[in-house]
Amino acid sequence: MKQLSTAMLRTTAAVGALAVAMTCAMTSVAYAEDYPSRAVKIIQGFAPGGNADTVARVLAQEMTKGLGQPVIVEAKPGAGSTIAADAVAKAAPDGHTLLLVTGGHSVAGALYRKLPYHSVDSFDMISTVTFFPFLVIVRADDAATSLQALIDAARAKPEAVAFGSAGIGATQHLTGELLGSVAGVKFLHVPYKGDSAAMTGLLGGETRFIVAPATVALGQIRAGKLRPLAATGATRWSGMPELPTAAESGLAGFDVRSWMGLATAAGTPRAIIDRLNAEMLRVLGVAAVRKRLEDIGGDPRGSTPAEMHARVENEVRNWSRVIREANIARQ
Repeated sequence: MKQLSTAMLRTTAAVGALAVAMTCAMTSVAYAEDYPSRAVKIIQGFAPGGNADTVARVLAQEMTKGLGQPVIVEAKPGAGSTIAADAVAKAAPDGHTLLLVTGGHSVAGALYRKLPYHSVDSFDMISTVTFFPFLVIVRADDAATSLQALIDAARAKPEAVAFGSAGIGATQHLTGELLGSVAGVKFLHVPYKGDSAAMTGLLGGETRFIVAPATVALGQIRAGKLRPLAATGATRWSGMPELPTAAESGLAGFDVRSWMGLATAAGTPRAIIDRLNAEMLRVLGVAAVRKRLEDIGGDPRGSTPAEMHARVENEVRNWSRVIREANIARQ
């Protein structure tokens, strides 16, 4: 009788668990059917007009068509994009507040000792969007006509060669630090609030060079005011096939490429994540969107949520190693 009671209890528990699972699944589907019920917001962590802002607006314009609700972009710049990430981590997990994740998201997870969120666990990843290298850029009238010449100038006068970036903790910042570390020189870092401000500082003579995505610099490069010295990826950038890589310029093995993707608050119903993932893959299949992303230096590529999750997790680990080996002080 005792054995029968135990079996019955187990059966009852199993049925109960199945009922809960079915209820959760039905609730998730119901959420997805109603989603989105209002405007969707994409929060990006850099100043308006920069690379992140440009990509977010390209996505928002097309997503508005697919989701049937307005998709708007909001800039929350500062602290290496962590202010924006914190806002999304604390948002309601209903898919109406999205984060434009950049390479800086993983960098922040490695660089900052304490964050009000976890770079991986506080978010549900949706899909990667685009990948791109950075460019090392000087003014057109600079005496350095190659990356090696810039390095030689820094070697002759340690910490006299200043470089600008989108801000402390941005991938551009660590890329510049890593350039100096691999080359065996020390550059002076000057942080700005976004790529556009960093470019303005370069044009005004406040810095000797910047590390920046092509987006913010192509216009000035084409106008003859700025000159790129190298691309930071392992292979030459298709937008400027004549431009050597940092590795080709004497820094063997140097390879830093950034990327962007979309995420939302952890705990968002899976059906909504799947809906957003499908929408992002649709958007990236639109010829006009792909061309726009390629025109600003990107390589559009989507992913599954699991693939993006693994990428962020791996990059936090890898940047932690870079920071440690390059003796970069954690913030």
